[in-house]
Amino acid sequence: MTKNRVAKGMKKHYRSKGSRRVGSPPPPRIQRDRAGGRGTDDQRGSHPAVPLSFHDASLPFRSPPPPPRLPRPKPPLPLPPNSHPPPNPTSLKTLAPAAAPLPRAPMAAAASSEEAVKAAKVLMVGAGGIGCELLKTLALSGFSDVHIIDLDTIEVSNLNRQFLFRQSHVGQSKAKVARDAVLKFRPNINITPYHANVKDSTFNVEFFKQFSVVLNGLDNLDARRHVNRLCLAAEVPLVESGTTGFLGQVTVHVKGKTECYECQPKPVPKSYPVCTITSTPSKFVHCIVWAKDLLFAKLFGDRNQDNDLNVHSKDDSSSKTDVFERNVDEDLSHYAQRIYDHVFGYNIETALANEETWKNRRRPNPIYVRDALPEDAVQQNGCSQDHKNEEQEPSAMVSLGLRNPQEIWSLADNSRVFLEAFKLFFEKREKEIGNLIFDKDDQLAVEFVTAAANIRASSFGIPLHSLFEAKGVAGNIVHAVATTNAIIAGLIVIEAIKVLKGDYQNYRMSYCLEHPATARKMLLMPVEPFEPNKSCYVCSETPLVLEVNTKTTKLREVIDKVIKSKLGMNLPLVMVGATLVFEDGEGLEPDEAENYALNLDKVLAELPAPVVNDTKLTVEDFQQELKCSINIKQRDEFDKEKEPDGMVLAGWTGPVDKQITSNGDKRLVPSSSSADDVDSAAEDASVKPGMKRKLNEILESQENFDVQNKSDVGSSSAQIVEDDDDDIVMFNEDPMQGKKKRLQ
Repeated sequence: MTKNRVAKGMKKHYRSKGSRRVGSPPPPRIQRDRAGGRGTDDQRGSHPAVPLSFHDASLPFRSPPPPPRLPRPKPPLPLPPNSHPPPNPTSLKTLAPAAAPLPRAPMAAAASSEEAVKAAKVLMVGAGGIGCELLKTLALSGFSDVHIIDLDTIEVSNLNRQFLFRQSHVGQSKAKVARDAVLKFRPNINITPYHANVKDSTFNVEFFKQFSVVLNGLDNLDARRHVNRLCLAAEVPLVESGTTGFLGQVTVHVKGKTECYECQPKPVPKSYPVCTITSTPSKFVHCIVWAKDLLFAKLFGDRNQDNDLNVHSKDDSSSKTDVFERNVDEDLSHYAQRIYDHVFGYNIETALANEETWKNRRRPNPIYVRDALPEDAVQQNGCSQDHKNEEQEPSAMVSLGLRNPQEIWSLADNSRVFLEAFKLFFEKREKEIGNLIFDKDDQLAVEFVTAAANIRASSFGIPLHSLFEAKGVAGNIVHAVATTNAIIAGLIVIEAIKVLKGDYQNYRMSYCLEHPATARKMLLMPVEPFEPNKSCYVCSETPLVLEVNTKTTKLREVIDKVIKSKLGMNLPLVMVGATLVFEDGEGLEPDEAENYALNLDKVLAELPAPVVNDTKLTVEDFQQELKCSINIKQRDEFDKEKEPDGMVLAGWTGPVDKQITSNGDKRLVPSSSSADDVDSAAEDASVKPGMKRKLNEILESQENFDVQNKSDVGSSSAQIVEDDDDDIVMFNEDPMQGKKKRLQ
């Protein structure tokens, strides 16, 4: 009986093995190799040798003599020259479509990557949100020589995402503290910090030539353009990057092989007509601009500057006095209420007197203190006990007991905050009044602007916003996400290693999206970079055209508004034919500097070499080693609303349609998308690794960003939002549409 039971049990055991014949004996146990620590298989030899994780001394028995070792398998053959490496099984599934497994890359490729990393000398510009993650990733990836340039110091608001910094580091140099933090976990790396502006003359073309690659983590367009031009002049590859919220991108720029950073037009901040801001606001951002740039500047900034806020009484005696000035011996509470009644009550009533303005618009409601607050609330002051400590930053919210910055205040609460913040400025910060400039990190200034904007919004029937939301609008902030910074930093290092290896065929521009852009649910979208744009005035030296009234426009205006602002030159030199009419920079003789200063205030037609229709200007910046030509076209009149500069810079055109190949299918890709809806465009775009499609061709709508219909360099009709240390992204102004456009 026992024997039969055992046999049945063995039968079941053998049947469960499946791959062996039922009833066959179990395979012999793996034998130990005492000398080499290896085990061997049964007589079939179908499995490789299996290493054991314990020492021979742990065996309670004596091992038999080792069997003969099996020969090692031969290494796989090298990959074909144009093939892609196999997908990493641990990577995101959205990176690439499923493909047949390819043989592993030979070890020689890995060795060359390691050698390239160790030998590289890297310049990193920016040590903020991306920079902290990038420096950490560089250190952990084996880079041994890194130089960092950053002008900023650490602020409290940086600590929630810049993890190399701590509370004790506030006020110190970002570059230096980042170096010290990394040396704690990788002491053998050489990091050279520079607490300086990358636009300083120290960081010239010769300085850039010493580096193998430049990695950008900047937060403004001007510095990006400057670094791009220095990299072009020094012929050093540039890996550009940026993040905004959940969105981010990494682009590779190599002279002669890929487009430069300026081959595509860049958006500029949205400007609003003064009449919209002062008289007919229709969006909350209009109210923020009014509160920040007009009211705050008038009350606490330089009062000698022109300001469109003043609306005087019709009474002759009162019109001679600035209503914003505090009267002699005037009570502070009375002064605050008088300003409130003037800007939210009297000014609105004055605007309502123009009936033509409100024929097709909603009429605003004047608001006075007596309407917003009951009598007892008007006389009530904030709780002053919170401000007994003079070192504590004054806050109207704290004084009034409003603790939640994400709560939307009522009209009464906004009115109380306005009056309290107004008084706190005069009580606690009176010495600063007259020199104050709005700062998003100034708590009291943000409270005042939020309250003022909400009161004005209430008057015009615009939805109110919380302090948290208003701060984002006032500071052009899209709040940063640390995870996005980390993802982008990793992609930067991946592309940097490709650049160091000279792996040009595998360069990729990678985009991180908040939502999947295609039916394949891709959140990380790698696309192949474009070749240089032949119409780019930076890397292709294409002539530009400037429409200007040469009889009324001064040379100073052309230099400030066009050459420095739009073309991004720091120390320009301007020549008319062979005549030098202006030069900026150090080393000028006193008489030369005086002559150039005199030329600045002359109109173009009256310069020593007159600038008239069809005149050709040659503009050069020796620091950037950039030179371009500007053809002058005479134009007598300009639209003050659409062309406030009184001149139009033209001549930049988008890249022509390009023929691409994806999986054997050829088709044309336009430089900007059609007028189709962005969602349908995203579905049609089957972007695969190696396919030459850009994010703007998938996510861009022509109605918001049409390169072909705009001649002004860097022009755009969309609003720009920017976080405090990362990149620029453009959103549609209509929040209901939620369309995202090209990341720059």
